[in-house]
This record gives sequence, C-alpha cells and structure tokens, in this order.
Amino acid sequence: MKKQPKYSPEVIECAVRMVGEAGSEYPSQWAAITSIAGKIGYTPVTLRRWVRQQETDTGRRAGLSSAEQERIKALERENRELRKANEILRLASAFFAQAELDRRFKS
Repeated sequence: MKKQPKYSPEVIECAVRMVGEAGSEYPSQWAAITSIAGKIGYTPVTLRRWVRQQETDTGRRAGLSSAEQERIKALERENRELRKANEILRLASAFFAQAELDRRFKS
C-alpha cells in the first residue's frame, strides 16, 4: 500500500484558508477546491478532505473532530494492549495452576 505524504499543519491551514477566501468567486465549493488544488499542486480530493475536516473541527459540519479521532485511536490502542496483557496473565495463571496440580500429584 502506498504511504501518503505528510503535510505540515501550516500548509494544510493555508490551503484551507485559500478555499474559504475564494469561495465566493466560484459557483460551488468543489469548483473552488479543484481550481485552487490545481494551482498549489495538490489533488482536489486531498484538499476537499482538509476542508471537510476543518469544517468538522470548527463545528460547521457534523462528525468527529480531529481531537476526538485522536482520543479514540489512543483508547483503541490502550484497549489492544490491555487485551494482550490480560491474555498473557490468563495463560500464565493457567500454566502455574497446572504446575501446582502436577506438584501435588507427585508428592
């Protein structure tokens, strides 16, 4: 799978601001996005995604903000780690319980 390039927050902010400022000059937001994307060298889909995310972050569009998405990712990561730790502890407990049973029968 091809890795997407990382863009600096300043570049994203500038591109989104350009779309917002030029919005009244075009018949639709998509027309503004395609025109500006061609001028600055990004794909229209990438620029549209940035605009949509900025709209979500500022509350003008429904959905999860960037901060909420990051929080969910962190919680999911922690959940995976805890599940792994629980599995290791469960297996260790079973191992030591079996060892205790074996020791009792040998005595």
